[in-house]
Amino acid sequence: MTLELRGITKRFGSLVANDRIDLTFEPGRIHALLGENGAGKSTMMNVLYGLYTPDEGELIIDGKIVSFAGPGEAMAAGIGMVHQHFMLVPVFTVAENVVLGHEPTGPLGIIGIEEARTLVREISARFGFDVDPDAKVEDLPVGVQQRVEIIKALSRDAKVLILDEPTAVLTPQETDELIEIMRQLRDSGTAIVFITHKLREVRAVADEITVIRRGKVVGTATPEDSQAELAALMVGREVSLGVHKEAPETNDRALQVDGLTVLDAVGTPVVRDVSFTVHGGEVLAVAGVQGNGQSELAEAILGLRPAAAGSVQLDGTELLGKTVDQVLRSGVGFVPEDRSKDGLIASFSIIENFVLDQYAQPPYAKGPAMQLAVAREKTEEYVDAFDVRITSVDDPVSTLSGGNQQKVVLAREMSRPLRLLIASQPTRGLDVGSIEFVHQRIVAERDSGTPVMIVSTELDEVISLADRIAVMYRGAIIGIVDSDTDRDVLGLMMAGVPPEEAQHEAEEHPTAMHEVEGEEPS
Repeated sequence: MTLELRGITKRFGSLVANDRIDLTFEPGRIHALLGENGAGKSTMMNVLYGLYTPDEGELIIDGKIVSFAGPGEAMAAGIGMVHQHFMLVPVFTVAENVVLGHEPTGPLGIIGIEEARTLVREISARFGFDVDPDAKVEDLPVGVQQRVEIIKALSRDAKVLILDEPTAVLTPQETDELIEIMRQLRDSGTAIVFITHKLREVRAVADEITVIRRGKVVGTATPEDSQAELAALMVGREVSLGVHKEAPETNDRALQVDGLTVLDAVGTPVVRDVSFTVHGGEVLAVAGVQGNGQSELAEAILGLRPAAAGSVQLDGTELLGKTVDQVLRSGVGFVPEDRSKDGLIASFSIIENFVLDQYAQPPYAKGPAMQLAVAREKTEEYVDAFDVRITSVDDPVSTLSGGNQQKVVLAREMSRPLRLLIASQPTRGLDVGSIEFVHQRIVAERDSGTPVMIVSTELDEVISLADRIAVMYRGAIIGIVDSDTDRDVLGLMMAGVPPEEAQHEAEEHPTAMHEVEGEEPS
């Protein structure tokens, strides 16, 4: 099945999210879409999937003009989509999730669960997925959950499969397995639409590459083009993909974590007896697949979560037991992983968000009165220093792009002298240009002698920024290694393999991503 977009335009008020887009997705081809955050890729996919109706243009399937009133009609036409955040019911089995919404029924309307099991087994066997139809989704690793999503789409006879940031929550080994699955689907005649910002993966698997910038198709590329060339096409300028930093010069300042244990709401340990030190003048990266305790670790250090046991000391002063406000006032800067939920108040102005955790302190307060003129002056100063693209500091922060919102959070947290910087997923959802800037600011803080701890699921980011890497698995640190550790070793550690065993296994079975090694990481 050939799917064509011809002159697709989608507007939201005065914003033109898609501007006369022409694209063709052909059977047996993997077509990668690259673009900055906010370039219009998701809007275009939502038009394809029937979630949005285009203002202008046509969708054409095998030469016939079509229109979709919703995702159901798109699926019936042969278009499937695997979302970045899986659309699965955790307490249901694989078979129940696969047929959810189009359940096979027998006499008296009884759901034919055995028919559903057979369907899962057939698709699994065809592509070598090895998925148990009776397994509960909540018990499956994220890589297997993603296979369930793909089976779900294929069960509805998808001829065009859209994969939206499919490797965001996968280990390198799971990414390698997904690449093989994509190749199998391509070879079976499926058209694959691959949306990602990871240039390394695009070069590893794509047959053709289209780059979108500011709602328009600005060019095409091939997998033979370098990551630097792809990044420049995305952003419209040359981008430094590597993080350039000198060897660390450590000092006596330190964050010392000893035996830290954190429980969830039902009393299950989510951080298990964790110990490590972050020295002044170094970056310690905490790596791991999302959901292995990294977020809870960072939140416990800040005081957002109570600790069941252990100690957290900053320059010899205990932080556990202090309020979040006390921890921040002790010189801790914190960049949360979800800026929209925990880092900003959307309806507040840029000024108000800039002083959000400092408004009652000098120089922003004098007695009970807030010094608005000082707040404005400082905000404008740091907006300029952090290259935040705004119209006015009085505008609501919700009017900014994701990258500029992240810069507001960074500017706020780094606008005062710091004794410790903790940044969780500092570049999540950002384009390569914004990532370059954020990395530069984090390295600058490290070079000023501050201990820096980053939490990231992006392995390229971890390798680029870190001086040392602590890998977490199921709430515990499985090992702390140097930043020059092979990415395959790190990937295996992220899957629970101890460092020594991971080193041996990586030497025996390198991943396919080594096909595109030898360049600076994206």
